[in-house]
Amino acid sequence: MRTLEKTLKVRPKNSWVWSEEEELMSRHTPVMTDEVISYLRLSPGKVIVDCTVGEGGHSEGILRKITPGGHLIGIDQDDDALSISRLRLSRFEGAFTFFHENFQNIREVLNSVGMDAMDGVIFDLGVSMLQLSSPERGFSFLSDGPLNMRMDKKAQITAFDLVNNLSEEELANLIYTFGQERYSRRIARRIVREREKQVITTTQQLANIVVDAVPVFERYKRIHPATKTFMSLRIAVNRELEVLQIAIKEAIDLLKKGGIICVISFHSLEDRIVKHEFKAQAQAGRLKIVTKKPLIPSEGEKTENKKSRSAKLRVAEKL
Repeated sequence: MRTLEKTLKVRPKNSWVWSEEEELMSRHTPVMTDEVISYLRLSPGKVIVDCTVGEGGHSEGILRKITPGGHLIGIDQDDDALSISRLRLSRFEGAFTFFHENFQNIREVLNSVGMDAMDGVIFDLGVSMLQLSSPERGFSFLSDGPLNMRMDKKAQITAFDLVNNLSEEELANLIYTFGQERYSRRIARRIVREREKQVITTTQQLANIVVDAVPVFERYKRIHPATKTFMSLRIAVNRELEVLQIAIKEAIDLLKKGGIICVISFHSLEDRIVKHEFKAQAQAGRLKIVTKKPLIPSEGEKTENKKSRSAKLRVAEKL
């Protein structure tokens, strides 16, 4: 089997566009912060929920605007990210409360602090730089690590389980549905063939298998051949699309009249879910769509922060 290393000898590693992985390995910069802060209509005393705290970029901007008197409720599945954010935001101690939780449980989170409504909510979807830059988390093919991909390290299912236990048809459907990968059946067939020889345990093993599975002319394009396969496994492991549908509905329900919901997505399937839910809620008379078309980052931000290139921001107001 042709290894990834041999492939990269033909085309140097630094000539590839590594999609999410390359973009997020750079210094963490939150996407479209100015736009989010502006649309949330922040002022002292407001209660805002950041459903994807990450390393605290958006949270920091929000806290500057809602203090004194306001409160930020932060949610994240990744306890490592929450630890970093607590340090970053320590000067706002007392003005925020963090929860190691899945954002589909936003109602329970609010109820646990005696609240049943909020003035605004932000979702910044996708995988974080912290996760991608930690080989032991198994999100990236840039460095070798275990096939993990769990955003919540306590979750039971890992990428290892899916790669080594799903049938060929199940793998192909997963990679095609979540990764929109045209070679999903070839990749699934090769995965099954290789795992019959030995268990697939690492990110580099899987990346090498994908490279070997796709047609030769696809191996030397700007986007790495394993990008969509890795993304599809990550989405499946974390049930990202399923929980997003639940969370968007719950968040809209919990907004006060005039409250704002902002959602930043990086994947067409995520954006489609948000678009359709906003439209359904608007038709029901519960929501006003503020951004008729999704906002994209300015050219300046795309240049300074490569992560932002695929970002789309949708905003709506509760009626």
